[in-house]
Amino acid sequence: MNTRHFPVAIIGGGLGGLTAARVLHVHGIESAIFDLEASAAARTQGGMLDIHEENGQKALHAAGLHDDFLKLVHEGGQAMRLLGPDGTVHMSQEDDGTGGRPEVDRGDLRDLLLNSLPADTIHWGRKVTGARPLGDGRHEVTFTDGSVITTDLLIGADGAWSRVRPLVSDAKPVYTGVSFVETDLFEAETRHPRSTAVVGGGFFIALGHERGFLAHRETDGSLHVYTALKADEDWLDTIDFTDHAAAKAAVLARFEGWDESLRGLVSDAETITPRHVHALPVGHRWDRVPGVTLLGDAAHLMSPFAGEGANLAMFDGAELALAVAAHPGDSEAALAAYEKALFPRSEASAAESAANLDMMFGKRGLEQMVEFFATGPAAQ
Repeated sequence: MNTRHFPVAIIGGGLGGLTAARVLHVHGIESAIFDLEASAAARTQGGMLDIHEENGQKALHAAGLHDDFLKLVHEGGQAMRLLGPDGTVHMSQEDDGTGGRPEVDRGDLRDLLLNSLPADTIHWGRKVTGARPLGDGRHEVTFTDGSVITTDLLIGADGAWSRVRPLVSDAKPVYTGVSFVETDLFEAETRHPRSTAVVGGGFFIALGHERGFLAHRETDGSLHVYTALKADEDWLDTIDFTDHAAAKAAVLARFEGWDESLRGLVSDAETITPRHVHALPVGHRWDRVPGVTLLGDAAHLMSPFAGEGANLAMFDGAELALAVAAHPGDSEAALAAYEKALFPRSEASAAESAANLDMMFGKRGLEQMVEFFATGPAAQ
């Protein structure tokens, strides 16, 4: 196949890559996104996101989409409950509409960004096999379908296992010591009233004994649950997740003695999926490499316990696009300015995430979280 040239190539069509393309478009700069999914509808984008005033919402302002974003907000989604293993409620906070972290469905937010781009921006079904420098800041990217592109500016927005990252860094994600088992309970109001009652209308945490449950009430009426616990890296691999009954039993064996309303978040679920939680080293950075940079998880993969992953990815995308727009014809100046701000902000969030993981899944996780919410900012 003939090699095509794209002045700006973004690898990865997640929230960060889409935001970068949108903000570039707002400033009259064309870009092309290459995503491994077969189409926009290839898989569900489930899960709620809290979009923060100081980064995610700033990115949406830069993209000219903040007003449309507000129409997607899940009313009541900023409510919060914290329980212990016996089902005791230790903290309950209602959503009074004044918080700075409104909740939206990830899929709705992704659709908003997708629909804001010219139709030919995204090239679907393009899984990267490799990328190499050509000199003078130009790069070549090859794909599994045999196609090849070249680009003047290569942006790695391709997540935890980025194929672009090796161009700038030898760092690889490592297991954090915490594993997730993800479950869904559909039509929760009618089919799972006990679980609906215990989770409440917003975000829910139950902690104790170095493990716990984290859940959201979804806009489609389902409950999305992460069962989290400290475990050896290979523990999930010992479970047959194609056998739902056996998988549930294996997970619930780690929650003996917990209140049945909490155990029901696994035992009553319609889906069950394993997830290892990985992270890049706190403070991950690289020397300036001409013509290429990273954003989002490709740059600073961290555990989800600071709630910053999607927010930082979008903010990275917006800040990178704004830097490119502010330095026309000088991508090196743009990338240097972007990375100068990127490294300290991502290090701060990664350190917070790692500290929160240690706190939540430590010996006194529940007590420390109660103290955190009692003394921390009201916006938490």
